[in-house]
Amino acid sequence: MTVELLRNAVRPYAWGSRTTIPELLGRPVPAPHPEAELWMGAHPGDPSHVIGPDGTERSLLELVEADPVGQLGTTCAGRWGGRLPFLLKILAAEEPLSMQAHPSAAQAAEGYAREESAGIPRDASNRNYPDPTAKPELVCALTEFHALAGFRDPERTMSLLKAIETPGLAKYAVLLEAQPDPAGLRALFTTWITLPQAALDELLPEVLDSCVKHVQGRGEFDVECRTILELGESHPRDAGVLAALLLNRLTLSAGEAIYLPAGNLHLYLHGTAVEILANSDNILRCGLTPKHVDVPELLRVVDFACGEMPVQSGTEEARMSVYRTDAPEFELSRIEWGAGDDGEVAVHDIGPQILLCTAGALLVTADDGEQVELRRGQSVWLPAADPAVRVRPLSGERTQVFRATAGTC
Repeated sequence: MTVELLRNAVRPYAWGSRTTIPELLGRPVPAPHPEAELWMGAHPGDPSHVIGPDGTERSLLELVEADPVGQLGTTCAGRWGGRLPFLLKILAAEEPLSMQAHPSAAQAAEGYAREESAGIPRDASNRNYPDPTAKPELVCALTEFHALAGFRDPERTMSLLKAIETPGLAKYAVLLEAQPDPAGLRALFTTWITLPQAALDELLPEVLDSCVKHVQGRGEFDVECRTILELGESHPRDAGVLAALLLNRLTLSAGEAIYLPAGNLHLYLHGTAVEILANSDNILRCGLTPKHVDVPELLRVVDFACGEMPVQSGTEEARMSVYRTDAPEFELSRIEWGAGDDGEVAVHDIGPQILLCTAGALLVTADDGEQVELRRGQSVWLPAADPAVRVRPLSGERTQVFRATAGTC
């Protein structure tokens, strides 16, 4: 048994922060460029590296491919074809990401087969399905975290549209007013994202001016209007700004999470979070991005079910808060000790696991007595073949660790 630390890849997307991830990893702040995501897992594009006891490193992807049963367990290796089914991330959003949705398993398999048959290269900019797997995800806030996710109740959306009504907006809002249900949302959403650019260029300034007046008047939808203004400033000619009017506006406190199943249209706005997702690259973008937007395919994937977006804080199980979802690819848990708290927590050997320390420092002890210290920003890989471990805080400060594992292993 060897408890092994991970060296993880940083993804430098333009919407990232110059301070969050460098500070977490103990590097100089600010970084020369935005750093958006810290990846932990065996994604082929940027796998973690396992640091051996002698300091040598080996790609986690190579380890899994060489010994899928030992690393993943018999059940997990069999179900997921010898592939680690989840990817764990730290997400540091300084600016909004693109608006997007992800396919179901059936949609991904069909779309992948269709694009393979058409001969579209997997790395092509217009490829929607570079792999045949679903991509559900869950995001858990480390700081106050802002997002748009899921379609708001149509009656509530009608109240918003009336509060910022303009002549141009009114003629489209009647689509939802006549049918305040998922079908009406689909009709309005489809109309907006397929508007000719000339019509968008006429409508968007009206909407933005009305949002300014609503904010100045301290109206009921102040937060929603401020969000539209922020998006409109960055993407002044983008239909995604209009689509954002239809989504729930969420502010998560630390420890709160939202689960985004297949078809959920969403947009992360700002904040730092732990994100766990299926190990897939399948994204259907709606807008607010220079990247490829395939409207017909997006409309096949988006789920227009509506209502408040569920926010969860985790279900307490033996000092561990578990974030329950129906995703078979992953499960995320959180263990936390307050300042001055102590006590050991068992982390059972239920399959492949990654432990990530996000506050304080802790000691990871294996049943054979081997130990490793896990500092803030560090993570450790626990193969399925290894015995259970126990964790406890190393000092009297607040300590927090997240555990990622496969959902069905």
